[in-house]
Amino acid sequence: MELLENPVRPYAWGSRTSIADLVGKPVPAPHPEAELWMGAHPGDPSRVGDTPLVDVLARDPAGQLGAEVAARWDGRLPFLLKVLAAEEPLSLQAHPSAEQAAEGYAREERQGIARDAATRNYPDPTPKPELLCALTEFHALAGFRDPHRTVELLRAVETPGLSPYVELLAGDPNREGLRALFTTWITLPQPAIDALLPELLDECVRHVKDHGPFELECRTALELGESYPGDAGVLAALLLNRLVLGPGEAIFLPAGNLHAYLHGTALEVLANSDNVLRGGLTPKHVDVPELLRVLDFGFGDMAVTTGEQSGARHVYRTTAPEFELSRLEWRDNEPAAVRLPGGTPRIVVTIDGELTVAAAEEKVALPRGRAMWIPASDPEVTLTPADTWTRAFAATPGHLP
Repeated sequence: MELLENPVRPYAWGSRTSIADLVGKPVPAPHPEAELWMGAHPGDPSRVGDTPLVDVLARDPAGQLGAEVAARWDGRLPFLLKVLAAEEPLSLQAHPSAEQAAEGYAREERQGIARDAATRNYPDPTPKPELLCALTEFHALAGFRDPHRTVELLRAVETPGLSPYVELLAGDPNREGLRALFTTWITLPQPAIDALLPELLDECVRHVKDHGPFELECRTALELGESYPGDAGVLAALLLNRLVLGPGEAIFLPAGNLHAYLHGTALEVLANSDNVLRGGLTPKHVDVPELLRVLDFGFGDMAVTTGEQSGARHVYRTTAPEFELSRLEWRDNEPAAVRLPGGTPRIVVTIDGELTVAAAEEKVALPRGRAMWIPASDPEVTLTPADTWTRAFAATPGHLP
């Protein structure tokens, strides 16, 4: 078991308070802090003392990862754990499937596009499913809303300029209609967007003042319109489920799911990949044809889960082989300890309170804001809370004991 030193990513949309408060640094931070990375991402790995975790794994992949994980993932830790702190909206985006990522990576390699080029869509050949679990109230857009309900929303804010698009979806309220409308909006010439958005946002203002049934969605459109004026992503956001997650509630985002994180602090676990196809709400590269190749236009309410509970442990099960996440919460009436089996690598991070982590004869304190690397060679690990209210998370590769 080893304590990790973890890098903080200072993206402009980050918070100056959330991560600084978590890790015990002065608040506010001197600049926005967006993500606390815990893992072996080659671009910014955690460190064990002075040694990057990627180097620790490279020296002894079977001992650190276990023979099965090392063989399956070619000596790589397949997941990355993050604390994500969004003060402003992130870009509208989706991630490819394993097949799409492998094909796209090979194609861009043949084309000779540098892996760090701004126009590169596939810097690696791996998929990027992700699970997001709210630590505070967390706001997001995720997955296409039922088109019948979206038609109701669009008619509630309908303007002369919007009317043809409402009828486009109303006449074909299914996957094909969503694809047609999204494609039309995302490819509109800028003059058409500049004419449509102001009148739509004016109707959103009226709807909010009247406390209409889509007040939250309209407020979101207004906020996005202010942050990203003239961006087609503001239109696309009207097609997505608007979610407000409470602490402990989580959503799983498989390949092709269009989403945007809006505000709040969350714990995110994702496959160790950088493949992102953006659809708007960003100054970065947007490749519309490639985005349309990976998007899934299935629709419906976004599933929200609090995990399968067993005592103090809540396990979030997904179809992703790269990761499995557990939330661990102790209160006065909870069992005193949680035992996690050995034989698999884990990262444990304490969010509230303090843990004592024990394996064999070794015991280590894990205070708030600190993370620990537990290699596969360690035997059964016991987690014991040191405070009456303790909250932590444990991540490991998926579909293993």
